[in-house]
Amino acid sequence: MDALISTGSLAAEIGSPDLRVFDCTVHLRRSDDGTFRIESGRRAFTEAHVPGSGFLDQVDELSDPRSDLRFTALDPAGLAVALGSRGIGPRARVVLYDRAFNMWATRVWWLLRSIGFDSAAVLDGGWRAWTDDGRPVSTGQGVEHEPVELAADPRPGLVVGRAEVESATTDDAVCLLNALSPQVHDGTDESYGRPGHIPSSRNVYAVDLVDPASHRYRPLDELRAMFDRAGVRGDRIITWCGGGIAATSDAFVLSLLGHDDVGVYDGSLSEWVAAGLPLEV
Repeated sequence: MDALISTGSLAAEIGSPDLRVFDCTVHLRRSDDGTFRIESGRRAFTEAHVPGSGFLDQVDELSDPRSDLRFTALDPAGLAVALGSRGIGPRARVVLYDRAFNMWATRVWWLLRSIGFDSAAVLDGGWRAWTDDGRPVSTGQGVEHEPVELAADPRPGLVVGRAEVESATTDDAVCLLNALSPQVHDGTDESYGRPGHIPSSRNVYAVDLVDPASHRYRPLDELRAMFDRAGVRGDRIITWCGGGIAATSDAFVLSLLGHDDVGVYDGSLSEWVAAGLPLEV
């Protein structure tokens, strides 16, 4: 299954018995003090969604409740149980979308890939492209599929921890890549409590990967040029952001461009800052 699917291709598949479509949206609302408040995308989903889709709640279903961080991924076995409970099994084909810039969809795509599930795609442009193209919509609670058993076959290195990132700051063979805004990268935006970025990191803003009007990913040659201009190179690339979400959009595009050794720092800047580790501006 191709990693990116158009609205037309998805529309032609709606109703297929093996298809599982999920809205993965989470809203991050900036508060007056500069911090972010998390809101589920479920209410907007009930008002309108892609026909045949269900809502996948990343906060309550796919994040570790024992973690002090917001979106710490469940362990592989826990992920497999959670996703299997939503009808994602070894014979399913999964399409993921969101109402932002694809990063919530790529987060789930990356988590699925990390446990060995490859039959998943991201809807190019997500909800914005679906509605702009005049595709049909449904209302209500959406589709619930029968739970199935999904076995985890973990792929080490796709989701990485702080120790590997610390080591990478002084390893020329590893490229650290910040998916946050240039303002966070250069230190003028201090939304995460301290200014700056993880030492030695390059910067490709995840929001810039998509066309601002359609939310579709830019053509591959443009995307490749963006990463080249940022100096992204090395045998290994580790992407990061504020909490392991936008970083998956960078990682997803790198995979589309043929990079096969990419990891996502799950704790990202939230964990790094809390640990008191150094930042560069």
